Amino acid sequence: MSRLIQHLFLALGLLASIGVQAQTYPSKPISMVVPQAAGGTNDIVARLIAPSFGEAIGASIVVENRPGAGGNIGTQSVARSPKDGYTLLLTINSAQAINPSLYKNPGFDPVNDFVPLYYIGATPYVLVSPPGSPYKTLADVVAAAKKRPGELSYASAGNGTISHLLGAMLNASAGIDMQHIPYKGVAPAINDVLGGQVPLAFASLPSALNYIKAGKLQAIAISSAKRSSAAPEIPTIAETYPDCVGEVWVAIFAPVGVSADVIKKVQAAMEKTLSKSEVREKLSAQGLDLAPVPTNKLSALLKDELAKWAKIVRASGAQLD
Repeated sequence: MSRLIQHLFLALGLLASIGVQAQTYPSKPISMVVPQAAGGTNDIVARLIAPSFGEAIGASIVVENRPGAGGNIGTQSVARSPKDGYTLLLTINSAQAINPSLYKNPGFDPVNDFVPLYYIGATPYVLVSPPGSPYKTLADVVAAAKKRPGELSYASAGNGTISHLLGAMLNASAGIDMQHIPYKGVAPAINDVLGGQVPLAFASLPSALNYIKAGKLQAIAISSAKRSSAAPEIPTIAETYPDCVGEVWVAIFAPVGVSADVIKKVQAAMEKTLSKSEVREKLSAQGLDLAPVPTNKLSALLKDELAKWAKIVRASGAQLD
């Protein structure tokens, strides 16, 4: 009997401990995993929101870049992490919505392995060239590509990324054949355009905007359906080729199994973070459109994007192991 009572007290103590942990979340630093290299859209967003998000939720936020396999490595690590709310995924749709079609085995299920927590915003890509380049307009690019089929090249952040697929979409829309040169992330792609090693690149607007404003890159056209408020002088590709549209969106996910309490606290903290005018101004200045997508519709958006990009991946012929 005494042993039974002893076990009962141990069980009650464990339950009380779990209850206290749930009530006191967070009680240690939170890891915000970015599954791409530094310099990309979600890395820029993560580092801009981390201080205010940490203040709102009551814990320090550690931004961790875990790049590799187009975002699969970092995404897998979060899917397999403890379901305690201390490891969150700040990702982009190229990893979450394209990789499942691009890779034979990405190592995660974007729908069943994750809980969507918060949609932050979206931004277009921009086709850029170095200063002094003869490619100043989309018409210049198309004319050169038609004159020399297969010779004009463009850089991307990697095989199967939106920056790669936008080039494939432009090829199909304009009836041209630009050569794709994949890089391991947007930063090295931009560096080689700056250095003149490659004539063109598709880069997310946040990763390229400072170079454009400084006159280090020429902006040719952006990939959104309408012009960006951050750079309204840049025409859209869709003004010439209406079906050539693609944007990157940024959202926060957690591994399936986190508690409802954690979900509510993260969502409330993100709501508070993005209600701050200084945070919104910094994100908007980077070219991010903060038009909200309600959390209950983020799952539907992800499913729509999975279907959309699956068709584009098949048409492009891209496939990775």
